[in-house]
Amino acid sequence: MTSKWNYLPLTSEEQKLESQLAKSYAECPPISALLVQRGITTPEEADHFFHPSLKNLHDPFLMPQMDKAVARLNKAMGAKERIMVYGDYDVDGTTAVALVYKYLQNFYSNVDYYIPTRYDEGYGISKRSIDYAAQEGVKLIIILDCGIKAIDEIRYAQSLGIDFIICDHHVPDDDLPEAVAILNPKLEGSTYPCSHLSGCGVGFKFMQAFAISNGLSTTELEGMLDLVAVSIAADIVPMVDENRIMAYQGLRRLNSNPNLGLRAIIRICGLAGREITISDVIFKIGPRINASGRMQSGREAVELLVARDMNDALEKARAIDQYNKDRKELDKRITEEANAILEKRGEMNSDKKAIVIYNKDWHRGIIGIVASRLTELYYKPSVVLTLSNGLATGSSRSVQGFDIYKAVDASRDILENFGGHTYAVGLSLKEENIPEFTRRFEEYVAANILPSQLQPLLDIDAYLTFADITPEFIQLLRRFNPFGPGNQKPVFCTRHVMDFGTSKLVGRNLEHIKLELVDNTSGKVMNGIAFNAAEHFEHIHSQKPFDICYTIEDNKHHGPSSSNLSVQLLIKEIRPSKE
Repeated sequence: MTSKWNYLPLTSEEQKLESQLAKSYAECPPISALLVQRGITTPEEADHFFHPSLKNLHDPFLMPQMDKAVARLNKAMGAKERIMVYGDYDVDGTTAVALVYKYLQNFYSNVDYYIPTRYDEGYGISKRSIDYAAQEGVKLIIILDCGIKAIDEIRYAQSLGIDFIICDHHVPDDDLPEAVAILNPKLEGSTYPCSHLSGCGVGFKFMQAFAISNGLSTTELEGMLDLVAVSIAADIVPMVDENRIMAYQGLRRLNSNPNLGLRAIIRICGLAGREITISDVIFKIGPRINASGRMQSGREAVELLVARDMNDALEKARAIDQYNKDRKELDKRITEEANAILEKRGEMNSDKKAIVIYNKDWHRGIIGIVASRLTELYYKPSVVLTLSNGLATGSSRSVQGFDIYKAVDASRDILENFGGHTYAVGLSLKEENIPEFTRRFEEYVAANILPSQLQPLLDIDAYLTFADITPEFIQLLRRFNPFGPGNQKPVFCTRHVMDFGTSKLVGRNLEHIKLELVDNTSGKVMNGIAFNAAEHFEHIHSQKPFDICYTIEDNKHHGPSSSNLSVQLLIKEIRPSKE
């Protein structure tokens, strides 16, 4: 689907701030403009942004109920109670469990962990898991990345003498479980400065508070920030404030001395010896950890992340890598089946503003991925449902700017369970309620979505000429890492570029274009790659001018030098230039 190119120039007030920042901090106008766009307007703020420091992490006791959580944990350890660390089966949940379990083991041995099975127990707390905890003599459960809606389950646990500390980051309801403490920066009335922590991030803050309360050094805990960085990237939480600091420091750890299990994954997926980026976590490391919970059991992911022997870690990483290969095959098949159904329904040309699709035979662990694929292809909020344990169980994904949590919440009276956030929600309902849910969901989306939200926007951060792409510019641009929501990789536009005469089609089916481009501002030849853009080759090869939108990527074939020759343009879209 063709994107609308959206460039919002700096306001007059922002231009003044940019000019002042350029004089006092970065004499590179495109860079100072990028900083102002991110709300960074003073040299002090720019220093904090470019040097994410652990000393700028927030006091964990600013989070509501943190003192209660720490007091209950200290009491449990003092009384030698059995503790269970419990988490969701996705990347965020398994990294959170691994972090809290590994850290507590340094001081306390009567602790175990539990990951529910996606297919037998489903998301969150199950009665089966509580019964197991009671049989094991557990008195305190620390639950991570879920639990905020488990009112009945926690009440049942209380009847068995089990307390809960909830560490969650999903949107809470008005009614909350009767836990000893609920750590969630999204709680109503919370003034915690960073409201968008990952589940693993909340677990980290809990352990940070525990260390402070007991006069412990946080050095060992900070050595586990590679797990937090993986959770931040995989769960796509905003890369701002505290998240940016933890992701930055976690990536440093991931590139120097990573967790043994992560080191095994890095080796298995061919990243050893390379600088690992957030993109590598999103597209290579995260999917492998996720595949464990999708295809078998998330417990295997935790076993990998807490491994103490490299040979054992490699064996587990190979198994998880195979799960990921199996997941890819299923993903491809189910996506093709879903597309065939939607094409038969005429969805591409339909006036409907949303997609709801159900097939009782689809693999439950894949439907979230399929929902993402459909949202990308049709650019509509999408819900994909399958049958699991007698209920229609599904995942939903949204388009930019549309709150799908509210859309699902509008049907809460016919749902068995649901939870999530603005862009992704999991849900379950009785099979006979699917038609009514479909009607209501489509009705809500049609009434509330804006026309602009039904066409992908390509936000342009700045217009550049090739003369602007200097070594100094490249060096400063690299310091904007790590990228993510709230600090997206800048997208640039250069107009009236032309083929140097050496651009060519590449790929197995000649579907991509390897570009060598020039503009009229310098003699510089810029290398670029445009994936799946072969339809533009005739125009490019005819020496007619065209406009490009792109990100600037390190060209790993040239090494990490500061020269602009070590980068290439990753072309996002191409358009013929207007005269």
